[in-house]
Amino acid sequence: MVLDLVVIGTAITLGPLHNSAFILLLSSRRGVHKGLAFLLSWLANLVVVIGCVLLLTGGNPPARHTTPSTAVSCAKLAIGLGLMLYGAKRRRRPPHPHHPPRWTARVDDASLATAAGLAWLLQPWALVGAGAATVVAADLSSLTDWLALTGYCLLATLSLVAMEMYKVWAPAAAEARLNGLRTWTEQHQNQLIVTLSLLVGLWLTVRSVYELVV
Repeated sequence: MVLDLVVIGTAITLGPLHNSAFILLLSSRRGVHKGLAFLLSWLANLVVVIGCVLLLTGGNPPARHTTPSTAVSCAKLAIGLGLMLYGAKRRRRPPHPHHPPRWTARVDDASLATAAGLAWLLQPWALVGAGAATVVAADLSSLTDWLALTGYCLLATLSLVAMEMYKVWAPAAAEARLNGLRTWTEQHQNQLIVTLSLLVGLWLTVRSVYELVV
């Protein structure tokens, strides 16, 4: 479970869509406050999903090769295959000029509630779902599993925390460097999405097949 959460959490934190949106928020009026609202909402989303899973399992992972554990492995397999298909389809798509979403033109006037809602909208739900399926194996009587869940949430939020702190402690330098990072990310957005989709999809597929067979 721990290694799976590390892979999924890393893929979440590297996602180009929410990172670009977060940098735009930081560059707007009251950017630090909007960024904090986005960050806390993003983290709350992950905690809520994990909490719902643990409520369903009671903190007791299902035994191997039972109906619940098989259903979870099948769900991860479906997500893995879906990610690989999505990545392969997007890779074959002809390149086209990047046009920023319409909401970016109104980012200066966005409220804190809008910034928080944007975090939920931009969550990579396929990866969050894969994380939720992985959390089914968490045993709440184990300190290691508690640490793994905490680490997963922090890892999936790491890029946002780093950029928020950079903006707080070095606002002038952060403005230029983060905007440069956003430009690079938007120019390579398709490649990043394809790479993350294929790699994580392959990982989930292999792991779920192993769980179903062994």
